[in-house]
Amino acid sequence: MKTLLRGGSVWQSGSFWNDCPIIWENEKIIAVGDACQGIAVDRVIEANGMRVLPGLVDVHTHGRAGYDFGTATEEQMQEIKLDYARHGVTSVFATLASGTAEEWHRAIALIQACGYDGIHLEGNFLNPAKKGAHAPSLIVSPDASVLERFLEEIHIPCHISAAYELDTDGSFTACALQHGATLGLAHTAATAEQTRLALARGVTSFTHLYNAMPPLHHREGGPVAVAFLGGGYGELIADGMHVCPEMIALAYKCLGADKTVLITDSMEGTGCPDGEYHIAGMPVNLKNGRAVTPDGALAGSTLNLWDGVKNLMKFASVPLEDAIACATVNPARMVGIDASVGSIAVGRRADLLLVDNSLEIDTVVLCGEELKKQ
Repeated sequence: MKTLLRGGSVWQSGSFWNDCPIIWENEKIIAVGDACQGIAVDRVIEANGMRVLPGLVDVHTHGRAGYDFGTATEEQMQEIKLDYARHGVTSVFATLASGTAEEWHRAIALIQACGYDGIHLEGNFLNPAKKGAHAPSLIVSPDASVLERFLEEIHIPCHISAAYELDTDGSFTACALQHGATLGLAHTAATAEQTRLALARGVTSFTHLYNAMPPLHHREGGPVAVAFLGGGYGELIADGMHVCPEMIALAYKCLGADKTVLITDSMEGTGCPDGEYHIAGMPVNLKNGRAVTPDGALAGSTLNLWDGVKNLMKFASVPLEDAIACATVNPARMVGIDASVGSIAVGRRADLLLVDNSLEIDTVVLCGEELKKQ
């Protein structure tokens, strides 16, 4: 079945194009703009002048709506997949924080069964000096043989966040790359020199930049300085808690519109009442949108990615047409799925957002189907 969306201002390559039609057949876009002329369609969706954006891509999120990917059942994973979409996120890299081998093996199988776009392993292989909210008992040094056992089970795109300065012989990195994974430096105490070595070996991004890494210092720039000098993609949690607005603005100015990647790092309490939750083997108290462990460490966020886009616009004076890329095509490129999602183009999945003049999401199209409003 062919569907035509017309009358919208469509975002493509950093610009909005008025009255730009889009046609998709089943789940895939088959024509955009003038190429739509003469194609017979089965149904029409009227955009009524609203902005039409690609569905958002969250490559670093641990869960929401009361569920964590590390412990959720298959039914619960399907529930939160729909909840992501209702909030504008149509592509998700289900992120596993530190856990036991049994928990990870079980979760990997369920994530793949539920049709998620990818898996992000952010746990276990971390620097204990920068553990953040991860349980110390679960943290281990990067070990290629251990990683191999997980990667043999993963048959969808995979991103691995780790403290690569602890991979002294490079075998862990080589194993990850051999399996086609993309790599992010995370929970790290790396020096600038160690960071450059990690990049030379194949690391291409910085996991929740600033957080769980040495601060920018005038005698030792560390990972932050290397990232600012063109080291790769930088993930940012733009909630105003993990990183203050001024530092968000600085990061965007240095990383640029092509390398800034907005993430949520959201935890299971996202969208839920205040109370007690868990992440990475640690209990978490959620109050007024702030999630912390008993020792006061921030434990993920309760941010919706679309709010992160609007916060970036405010914090860094970024226009909408530039901010969109940071939550769509940039993260998709970072993890290697940009041929399928993250932009509005022929061959891409028909994941679309219709946004009104108040920058509120009016309609979500997921895999070619409109989601019902709640």
